[in-house]
Amino acid sequence: MEGVYLSPERNLIEIETAIQKIVSNKRDITGVDFEGPEVAIYSKNLDYLTDSDLIGKIARTIKKRVIIRSDPSIRLPYDEAKNHIHEMFKDIVNIGEIYFDDIIGEVIIHVDKPGMLIGKNREGLNQIIMATKWKPRILRIPPVHSDVIQSIRNVLLSDPKGRTEALKKIGKKIHRREIIRDKIVRITGLGGYKEVGRSSTLLTTGDANILIDCGVSVGNNAPSRMLPRFDLPEFEITNLDAVVISHAHLDHSGFLPYLFKYGYEGPIFTTVPTRDMMTMLQLDYLDIAEKEGKLLPYSKIDIRTSTLHIITLKWGEVTDIAPGVKLTLHNAGHIVGSSIIHLHIGNGKYNIAFAHDFKFSNSRMLDRAIHKFPRLETVVLESTYGNPEDVTPSRSQTENKIAELINNTLTRGGKVLIPVLAVGRAQELQLVLEHLITSERIPEVPIFLDGMIKEATAVTTNHPEFLSRAVKERILNQDDNPFLHPAFHAVNSREAREEVISGYECIILATSGMLIGGPSVHYFEGLAEDERNSLIFVSYQGKGTLGRKINEGLKQVTLKDSNNKTIALNVNMEVNRITGFTGHSDRKELIEYSKRLTPRPKNYLFIHGEASKCRTLAKHVSKIVKREASAPDIGAAIRLY
Repeated sequence: MEGVYLSPERNLIEIETAIQKIVSNKRDITGVDFEGPEVAIYSKNLDYLTDSDLIGKIARTIKKRVIIRSDPSIRLPYDEAKNHIHEMFKDIVNIGEIYFDDIIGEVIIHVDKPGMLIGKNREGLNQIIMATKWKPRILRIPPVHSDVIQSIRNVLLSDPKGRTEALKKIGKKIHRREIIRDKIVRITGLGGYKEVGRSSTLLTTGDANILIDCGVSVGNNAPSRMLPRFDLPEFEITNLDAVVISHAHLDHSGFLPYLFKYGYEGPIFTTVPTRDMMTMLQLDYLDIAEKEGKLLPYSKIDIRTSTLHIITLKWGEVTDIAPGVKLTLHNAGHIVGSSIIHLHIGNGKYNIAFAHDFKFSNSRMLDRAIHKFPRLETVVLESTYGNPEDVTPSRSQTENKIAELINNTLTRGGKVLIPVLAVGRAQELQLVLEHLITSERIPEVPIFLDGMIKEATAVTTNHPEFLSRAVKERILNQDDNPFLHPAFHAVNSREAREEVISGYECIILATSGMLIGGPSVHYFEGLAEDERNSLIFVSYQGKGTLGRKINEGLKQVTLKDSNNKTIALNVNMEVNRITGFTGHSDRKELIEYSKRLTPRPKNYLFIHGEASKCRTLAKHVSKIVKREASAPDIGAAIRLY
């Protein structure tokens, strides 16, 4: 063991001394503190807020992320600052909401054309800083209101004391001195190893304990198979330093608030869309569990607490998350905001990437996953479609097939039911259907969206910077938002749902994607016995789910209706499955990704798949890339370095 432990307070004194040597006047600095992964510097000299060279020099000197904020004492009152902003820019842009974040000293301004307000060489931003003493953050006016984004904003702004305390506690944890220089890097599989669901991995370095994802197996009711194996001796909530969430699906984020229920007070790192989507899904998960009379693993208060601890990152942004560990998130191509997690350990001694749920080909909504990294020794890869027969058709074949099935159904006077995941698959299908309508390949019939799809789409359209280059170009530069096509109609009540079932030809996108609850089951109940209708599965159908049984040929189904009475249905409707819309890489893409990883890692670990798929893929990839490849078991502690 090398090195001497110094407290965060001592470390902060050294940093403050270094900063004072760089600035021209020591009195200009009114405070320095750790706030999350950043060193926050407070100043009454507004020139510091606009001096990128100074910020860069300080960051290089102290080797940490730096943010300079105006001293709270000089910031204008809200109303006065708003008036200044309106007067300066009312003839240049349309100004929407303006609100203030006291904790980070920002004024958030929604406008229709952000580039016009920012101005050449950031002149508009500098004008706002000088006039209001607040640092501006410019956002595009949302095309669709999102209840969950509004709720998250309310939580962040309504509890400044709790948020400040959280950021400072997190800062002290992240910036404490390293004790162990000669690190041993280990990972322990807590969930998602040789199975799909409850994804969770513990990474330890001696100085740091980091949890990668924290999911649940939604379709499994037995706690021993549903929840991560937090009972293993390697795991202790109070020892956790950081949690990193790859994306919002419940099998990767659904158990996260549980950590805060039982004492975790550290940071959660993820992207903004993932924060928004996972909050929405966690709240829905609780609502469904409560309706079904199941034991709730956490409360809405725990979700709120976890929100205060979330630190959002952009793709490609490097940050410290624990002593000796830096994190970078990269596009995974799976759902909006989904990320490949890259960890840089011990000043470059070891690098590991977690590619949970990624897509190595372009879709209509997202660009393909990143495969180039600065350094890489180990990669952890999904195996959802890892068997030799798991090869999906091309995008053109897939879109031709769904157009054919839709046209056949509509021609015979039927309705098309497509059960979908609210997050990811629903938005991809919306883009596909919009394209088929505008290219006149299917008729423009009503497309009904039921379940959480409307809210998930609202969140998606609030973050166009995380979408594919093509969609981003349409939304940002052509003022053409495909998610707002007039064919789309949200269903908001049981009465409206009944009208859809009894009405004319249409297409229905409804949750859940596996027919294990939600409005898709209600539509299935109303449409199943009419042979004119069709059911199209576009998602993975988990073992034991109603969707899996029907997809495998079940022709008689027993369900509980809205009055909890048992009913028997004959499945007369046409049933089809289309695999090409998956947000996962198929076997060919998994192998291609393994081959094209740059640099090629020494070690490949395959998880997130049925046991046979993990083993088969590991064996095949090992032969191709001439590297070690394995499929670890849950509970296995693997030393990487």
